[in-house]
Amino acid sequence: DVQLQASGGGLVQAGGSLRLSCTVSGFAFDDYIVGWFRQAPGKEREGVACISSEYGSRYYPDSVKGRFTISSDNAKNMVYLQMNSLKPEDTAVYYCAATLGLLSSTPALYNVWGQGTLVTVSS
Repeated sequence: DVQLQASGGGLVQAGGSLRLSCTVSGFAFDDYIVGWFRQAPGKEREGVACISSEYGSRYYPDSVKGRFTISSDNAKNMVYLQMNSLKPEDTAVYYCAATLGLLSSTPALYNVWGQGTLVTVSS
C-alpha cells in the first residue's frame, strides 16, 4: 500500500532548527511530486516546500524561503525538510504528501498524505 510517514517534529525555541523526515513506500518514488505542508490551529493548510525527485525542481513560498530546504534521497525513498531560523508562527502540524501531478503547493492537488508531526516553536 502507498504510504508516507512524517517524523522529526518536536519543541524548539525561536531561532532553532529541526529536520523532518518523510519515508515513502508502496509506489514509484521517482514518479511523484512530494511536498511538505503545515496546518496551524484556525488556519488553512499551506504548502511550505515541494520537490520533483526526478528533475530536482523545488518550490518554497515567501514565508519560508531562505529558511527551509527540501531534499530527497531517492535510493532510500526519503524526503527531508530542514527548517532553520524557526519562528513561533512556524508552529503547526507538518505533513508530507505526494501527487502524480505537476509541482504545486496546492494541498488539493495532492492525493496521498501521511500522518503529521507536530512542530512547536516557543518565543
